[in-house]
Amino acid sequence: MTPGDHLQTVYALWLPGHQLARGAEPWLDPYSFQPEVEPRVNFSGWPLAAVYGPLQALLGTVAGWNVFVLLTYLGAGGLAALWLRALGLGLGAALVGGLAFALAPYRVAQSTGHLLGPISMLLPLALYGVERRQAWLAAAALASIPLSGQVHLALGAIPFVLAYALARRRPRLGAVAAGVGIGAGVLVWALTLRDAVERPFSEVEHYSATLGDFMSRDPGEFEHFVYLGWLLPAVAVVGIACLCYRNTISAGRRLALVLGLGALVPCLLALGANMPGYGLLWRNTPLHATRVPERLLPIACLCLAALAAVAIACVTETQTRSRLVAAVACVVVAADLWVPLYDPLVADEDNGIYAQVAEAPAGRLLELPALPPDAYAGSVYLYYSMQAPRERPLGYATSAPPAAFRVARELPERASELGVSVVVEYRDGVPDVVTKR
Repeated sequence: MTPGDHLQTVYALWLPGHQLARGAEPWLDPYSFQPEVEPRVNFSGWPLAAVYGPLQALLGTVAGWNVFVLLTYLGAGGLAALWLRALGLGLGAALVGGLAFALAPYRVAQSTGHLLGPISMLLPLALYGVERRQAWLAAAALASIPLSGQVHLALGAIPFVLAYALARRRPRLGAVAAGVGIGAGVLVWALTLRDAVERPFSEVEHYSATLGDFMSRDPGEFEHFVYLGWLLPAVAVVGIACLCYRNTISAGRRLALVLGLGALVPCLLALGANMPGYGLLWRNTPLHATRVPERLLPIACLCLAALAAVAIACVTETQTRSRLVAAVACVVVAADLWVPLYDPLVADEDNGIYAQVAEAPAGRLLELPALPPDAYAGSVYLYYSMQAPRERPLGYATSAPPAAFRVARELPERASELGVSVVVEYRDGVPDVVTKR
């Protein structure tokens, strides 16, 4: 089994349905870091577990995940196009913008294992709510970003949606949506992040992108992959000019300012420690709780896609063959943004060792070697535990409280004291031996 955040994500999306089936609270994780830590709120299950759960029950863990990821492309592109149509763009231009957002390389990369990519579809949904003057929809979409655990993205999404609402002369709606979003973010911080182990700035330095990374199609270091396309940014500049000097959309100059800054600022912040002054900003703002500067880039991806759509609308407004132009633009966008990001991974859905765990007497499960909560390899334990769910002293979460790290250091010596009745020993990342106590 290949370790990675995709296993943590699958576990988080599976858990709410599993909890509902056993008549328990769907928002809690009753298994990880037990018994030393209170059952933690599984924010990552909101709201997309409602999609993955039925798929997993019908198709299995692996096939369900693959279909889920494909559906997130449809959701991201469809909601972006829906927003652009509400903004007044023609169907062809809106489809070009939707395709550009759906295929945005950073969004796609963050859909291979993280929830950041799929959750980014809520950004255009929030803007659609603003455009249609539906405060409840804008607020629900915006609040769902931090409620899904994507708090770093929310730090940029909330002011961005507020600025967009001001540009569209809907200040009250924007204030309501931003207020609800801030409340949701504070709730997530209070329940899961307040007691988390603080991360040093050295981790920010490790994950910071460079200017060269914006031009490279090579995925390389996953978190450094910030390629935005070679042609799309140039077309977006044309879109800004169209908003400023053509009557393509009402209030064009204010919108050009918001979308332009929405594209530029996340790119600058993605440089992290490589941008002068970022350390001071990080230490004195809520960014202090983050460690991967690139996590705001979905905002830039959406703004670039929207500006490109505006450029296409500007070019085709006097063209009799606008559909042909839009079709050619879709092909060009797809070629510009295409990057090979998916590789086949090993799937082990019916492991024999964990079949024995499922039949073992009641008691907690310990996997060895005992890994700290932020150890990458610990994601494998989560995946296999789905096949035989029971309380475990270990878990995998970079935001785990200090008690979880302390217990991991004390294992396996404290196994009996913690009520462990089954031990699974791993060899080369694969379950090898099960011992029942």
